[in-house]
Amino acid sequence: KPLRRIVEAFKDLSVSLEFHNVVELAPFSHACSLVSVLFGFLGVAFKFAEMDYVAKVDDLQKASKSVKTLDLLLDHDIQQNTVRKAGSHTRNLLRVKRGVDMVRVLFEQILVTEGNTLRGPASTAYAQVFAPFHGWAIRKAVAAGMYALPNRVQLLKRLNEEEDSARIQMQSYVTASVPVINYIDQLFTSRGLGIDW
Repeated sequence: KPLRRIVEAFKDLSVSLEFHNVVELAPFSHACSLVSVLFGFLGVAFKFAEMDYVAKVDDLQKASKSVKTLDLLLDHDIQQNTVRKAGSHTRNLLRVKRGVDMVRVLFEQILVTEGNTLRGPASTAYAQVFAPFHGWAIRKAVAAGMYALPNRVQLLKRLNEEEDSARIQMQSYVTASVPVINYIDQLFTSRGLGIDW
């Protein structure tokens, strides 16, 4: 049950954040690696996101061997003057955060949408989180890929969940991921880095 593993990992992060006001890189990158399975389940529309996301999570997992927390990761790149450089850990963290956020919006939309199609929820999540940073060609390819999305029943089957259990897990992910997403945004804005790049 991949959804439950994802939820547990993000609950652990949000509890750690609540008590210590810090997010350690190793458990964060592990939690994010669990999310990559969801992009795979969404099919061709999110294939670009899956490949990009997996590569960036992999980079953060490697970095976690020498960097303990997310704030130290940013501070290191600031000192090296590599924050916005392609492939920097900071840049990769921002992209990974967007992947986590996209799944949050997708789940929120699934929870408030009737019917079996995922096209509406997925389109809204993409438009809110990724579209502002993508060129016309990628946006067009994603729009075309939306027609190949699994439906709700197929997604639940892939997740090995019933409707009721999936709703509980999706809401739990939303609740647990929001403080983590907000914390990362705050790390960027408090250092004057911004999050819109």
